[in-house]
Amino acid sequence: MANPIPNLFRAPELKKKILFTLLIMFVYRIGSHITVPGVDVGALQALSGQFSGTFLGVYDMFVGGGLSRATIFALGIMPYISASIMFQLLAAVFPTVEKLQKEGEQGRKKLTQWTRYTTVLLCLIQSYAYASFLQSLGEAVRVPGMGFAFSTVITLTVGGIFIMWMGEQITERGIGNGMSLMIFFSIIQGFPQAIVRTWESLMIGEIGLFEIVALLAVVVGITAGVVAMTMAARKIPVQIPRKVVGRGRIREGQKSFIPLRINSAGVMPIIFAQSFIVVPGTLAAFSSVPFIADLADIFQPGNWAYYLTYAALIIFFTYFYTAIIFNPVDLAENLKKQGAFIPGVKPGTRTAEYIDRILTRVTLPGSIYLALIALVPFWIFDIFAIQNFFFGGTSLLIVVGVGLDTVQQAQQHLLLRHYDGFMKKGRVKMRGRQRYV
Repeated sequence: MANPIPNLFRAPELKKKILFTLLIMFVYRIGSHITVPGVDVGALQALSGQFSGTFLGVYDMFVGGGLSRATIFALGIMPYISASIMFQLLAAVFPTVEKLQKEGEQGRKKLTQWTRYTTVLLCLIQSYAYASFLQSLGEAVRVPGMGFAFSTVITLTVGGIFIMWMGEQITERGIGNGMSLMIFFSIIQGFPQAIVRTWESLMIGEIGLFEIVALLAVVVGITAGVVAMTMAARKIPVQIPRKVVGRGRIREGQKSFIPLRINSAGVMPIIFAQSFIVVPGTLAAFSSVPFIADLADIFQPGNWAYYLTYAALIIFFTYFYTAIIFNPVDLAENLKKQGAFIPGVKPGTRTAEYIDRILTRVTLPGSIYLALIALVPFWIFDIFAIQNFFFGGTSLLIVVGVGLDTVQQAQQHLLLRHYDGFMKKGRVKMRGRQRYV
């Protein structure tokens, strides 16, 4: 089980899941290169420099360049993820949504249905905004007007719904989380082009060999750090007392633990922070007000105002998102219902306060780590004066996190198959003994 890669295709069920996932991703990548009717791709590519430093540039990274190419999958999986995050945030405000989250399978189905409806609404709004943006570029649209806007809205909305369906199919019938894998493949599809650009820069002398070796060493070191911090957790010991179950049977006491991850929020704080930090640049791209242009110049990579604001936003959103997705009170109540307790801590309110205190402490290094991961690439590029290199904090976190999660699921399938085979052999031996007796 140390190296599960050679055994991935030996398990028939796991092989089927992997091939199904790759098939869906193949369809997704094909759709990411089919242009929306009525768009001049050449003119759009010439104007795609306007995406840099704006919200559109951040969005374009998560959809694999589909936005800058105006493809039928230009919206990507982001409307569905936005709708999911929306309901996570609403659960902290509206008791009805929080109640549905706690109702088990039925509540989950209801929330999924609401999320799908919200996704369709977001697709309609975003596709209309994108169609208006394309028409504002002038040369990018061959025949502007209501006909183009209508066809673009219908095409992008249907594309967004189809991507949502494909993501759900991967989650149910494939390997890994479908939504995360789509972002994963959207990011890594840009790596080959970035590697080619880096090689061309090396050939023409823009980058020296020493800089390339140093950058690769930094990438390997940071990747190792991301893996370590992604897996790191603070384990809170939990004691489950002995109790009587069934007809006089006694279940012995057990010792377990609650893992509080140092990075519970994942990559979401960086995504939220990016969405806010690019607001001045986005406004400056569509406005001619001098004050906004000056503000956009201040909040550009290379200025300490940008770095400090970006880091502060990441730390804030790390605490904010962790508070949304992790509720110490609910966890303490569940432990109390099961009769479990943390040694030395009274059940109930004291347990919730203890967990919240530990969570607050471990979140601080996690938030600083996220800020460093997001800012180190900018500093490296400034030191070596490099513009094009396949390295970014956000993309690295997503690629490593999704990769680790997918590998863990594959290992679980292999482990389950291993135990199933062991149990079948045990049953065969028992039948043989019974026949012998």
